[in-house]
Amino acid sequence: MWMILGVIAIIATITNLYMYKSGKDYKLAMAMGLSFTALTLCAQYSLVSGWVEEGDWSALMDVVPSMEMTLWFLTIISILINIAPILLERKNKK
Repeated sequence: MWMILGVIAIIATITNLYMYKSGKDYKLAMAMGLSFTALTLCAQYSLVSGWVEEGDWSALMDVVPSMEMTLWFLTIISILINIAPILLERKNKK
């Protein structure tokens, strides 16, 4: 599930940038990109929670250490890319 939500977040982010570039209202796409990023993180957390409930420690030891940094990095990148049009718009107004 988290992969599907992640792909939707990427598509929404690309749509956000496209709409900004074409001069259309991009704020709904921006909100969708950030929302699907949050849902992706929640889905990943649910997956890990299920592993804890099942006692699947090998899955936790294999996945969690590498996914922690990856999720932090991708979340920060998603936030920066999604808010970039707002920052660019403010810069152009000055």
